[in-house]
Amino acid sequence: MISRIDLRGNALPEGGALRDLLPRAEFDVEAALEKVRPICEDVHHRGTAALIEYAEKFDGVTLERIRVPAEALAEALEKLDPQVKAALEESIRRARTVHRAQRRTEHTTQVVPGGTVTEKWVPVERVGLYAPGGRSVYPSSVVMNVVPAQEAGVESIALASPPQKEFGGLPHPTILAACALLGVDEVYAAGGAQAVAMFAYGTEECAPANMVTGPGNIWVAAAKRYFTGRIGIDTEAGPTEIAVLADETADPAHVAADLISQAEHDPMAAAVLVTDCAALADAVERELEPQVAATKHVEDRIKPALAGRQSAIVLVDGLEQGLKVVDAYGAEHLEIQTADAAAVAGRVRNAGAIFVGPWSPVSLGDYCAGSNHVLPTGGCACHSSGLSVQSFLKGIHIVDYSRDALAEVAHHVVTLAEAEDLPAHGAALKARFGWKVPGQ
Repeated sequence: MISRIDLRGNALPEGGALRDLLPRAEFDVEAALEKVRPICEDVHHRGTAALIEYAEKFDGVTLERIRVPAEALAEALEKLDPQVKAALEESIRRARTVHRAQRRTEHTTQVVPGGTVTEKWVPVERVGLYAPGGRSVYPSSVVMNVVPAQEAGVESIALASPPQKEFGGLPHPTILAACALLGVDEVYAAGGAQAVAMFAYGTEECAPANMVTGPGNIWVAAAKRYFTGRIGIDTEAGPTEIAVLADETADPAHVAADLISQAEHDPMAAAVLVTDCAALADAVERELEPQVAATKHVEDRIKPALAGRQSAIVLVDGLEQGLKVVDAYGAEHLEIQTADAAAVAGRVRNAGAIFVGPWSPVSLGDYCAGSNHVLPTGGCACHSSGLSVQSFLKGIHIVDYSRDALAEVAHHVVTLAEAEDLPAHGAALKARFGWKVPGQ
């Protein structure tokens, strides 16, 4: 059901050579880019008409407009299962608690007497958020995108989610209910690359956004790449990943359950166990069979995900090697199920989010830990972070120097300007001091 990679007995290679030994899904955004380019430009030129046409072509629905009516949002919230409503409210509460603490404050540094640099943080004006549709419905992704944007102070928030044939061309009602709970009333029935293009260019119904965030399929990722530079993006999200670093103290039933929990997302989802305990690896394999048989989405998602090249049990000589492997892998979600798990977690450099010990499964982070589940995939955790309040803020430096403070450093500025053969830079200071710079 799941393959093995045995790295025992040899010194591990460094950097990219080690990464190349590890399992990873094929996710060719560059190839998809050529397919989404005409779609994006069609939306640019035809706006809402193009979106309506793509809704019929890709989603099998006939729409008169893309924006979801306010009454549909209200109705979705009214009909929401009370238990689901309570769970979403708790998810929102916990996410607000964590994300509110992330907000940075303005700070002024006095560099010299009379010379200060202030760093202020300004939210982007308008964001377009994407909530996926397709195999599953993700109201949790609505929470994870909207809450940090709101806590950052973004004034204009719009959300897009694919239209669903079974719901009359509207996004899934649980998505709409989550929007209503969060106070987001600008919602669009649009999916895929065309939704990203709608936010990037704007249409008759939708004003252009400064930034687009949220997970999606390869077409969403390709559209984000296409528009990078025109708009801000969070990340080009690939297939979801879980890596578990475990030793002989781990419960194989827990490890198997957690691998399966990510495999049920998608046939390209990655489930990786890194362990120095062959007995644990054997026990996890034995646990997978009955647990997979007892759940849903077995043939279309879980089995192909576990059997795919992106999933494996990786055997290592010890914890030090295991840490080296998980840092090279840079998992979206990394569970530490070892002795003294907190100390081990503190040594990890590369992960989107780290889950410590047997009572902090990835599923908790997906919904109700308070953390954000929009995280870097495909090894991007080696250089990138998950979605947060900071994702929606711009840092601006404000420079305020008096005449005396400028005079003190003017000769250094002129010297550096001339060293770079930019004499007009120096002349800008000379003009302020009658063409004779103090100190020269």
